[in-house]
Amino acid sequence: MRIETERLIITELTAGMAQAVHENSLDEDNRRFVPDEVFETLEEAEETVQFLMEQYASKEGPLVYAVLTKQGENTGYVQIAPVEEGREIGYHIAKKYTGKGYATEAVRAFLPVMADELGFSDIWGICLKENAASVRVLEKCGFRTVFTGTGPYQGEEREIVKALWKK
Repeated sequence: MRIETERLIITELTAGMAQAVHENSLDEDNRRFVPDEVFETLEEAEETVQFLMEQYASKEGPLVYAVLTKQGENTGYVQIAPVEEGREIGYHIAKKYTGKGYATEAVRAFLPVMADELGFSDIWGICLKENAASVRVLEKCGFRTVFTGTGPYQGEEREIVKALWKK
């Protein structure tokens, strides 16, 4: 898959991206908001990228795609993953690339393509309430908040925002 926007390319991960995946995962926001997606070593990142590349053969997922600038810089990822209610969007833009609207641009382009490809008309967005940037991305991309409060998040009860996007 390849999705192009004005400034970005969304494409399948390759083994050669493991170094960027490793480096992008180490920023403080990733550690704070999605600690299960931190890869402390290059080897961890390589193993994860290999696993994620194998997922493209199935529509189950998680289906994780690199978000690159048109100049080829790996800024982070966008993904669709299975959840109890259906499918959930996930995204992370590395700290050095935040504040440029990349997450919003990537999610806006990715949602309709993946909804069509997977046959889903509803996609969930779930993030920590304190992650104001992710909450804003969901709002800008047309998600409607359906729940704010204590709920399950990465195996713990946390203050979350749960939002729904409809095609």
